Amino acid sequence: MTYQDHIKSNNNLIDSKDGKWASIDPESVARMQLQNRFKTGLDIAKYTAAIMREDMAAYDADPANYTQSLGCWHGFIAQQKMISIKKHFGTTKRKYLYLSGWMVAALRSDFGPLPDQSMHEKTSVPALIEELYTFLRQADARELSLLFRDIDAARDAGDTAKEKELLDQVENFQTHVVPIIADIDAGFGNAEATYLLAKKMIEAGACALQIENQVSDEKQCGHQDGKVTVPHEDFLA
Repeated sequence: MTYQDHIKSNNNLIDSKDGKWASIDPESVARMQLQNRFKTGLDIAKYTAAIMREDMAAYDADPANYTQSLGCWHGFIAQQKMISIKKHFGTTKRKYLYLSGWMVAALRSDFGPLPDQSMHEKTSVPALIEELYTFLRQADARELSLLFRDIDAARDAGDTAKEKELLDQVENFQTHVVPIIADIDAGFGNAEATYLLAKKMIEAGACALQIENQVSDEKQCGHQDGKVTVPHEDFLA
């Protein structure tokens, strides 16, 4: 729904209340709606999954259309990365975030810094995914609020050309919310435990999960020798 569509819809709703909502400004409501586009993490996962499928098809057609995944371990880091990318390149297209298990173990465990052996809390990764998207949505709210401020200033100055330019920017606004590829490590247990953790990660907003097939007790970083993998039947389960 466009900015103007939001305003029209809100105006119709306000008019239907027989004057009881007359003090509500439909445009102010529209601005809040645009600044709160994603209601849940699942909304984010569905939105970003569509982006990822499109990008995968583009890469299959031409490997030059590759994506870039940027590692992050804190919401503020993710936010500043995407703000910088959008400011520098003018777009967030084919720019993803990558959440590695070793980053969580080393930097985000409540137990303190841990080795990359799935020893941290299984809730740490879903919580971090939710944090990342909270900060990315805040980046949207900030940029849109600056556009809304400039629209009001252009109106006050009677600069209709500037107002139209800014309204076009709002209509074509590109969100900072991008796909997150999240490392589920060794699954923190059996097939059911892996399923339950994957569900939590998707509900938090992740659209792609990296699931390893190492035995958790023998888990090592991917570049090391001596890894012990589970049977194919277990991994497929």
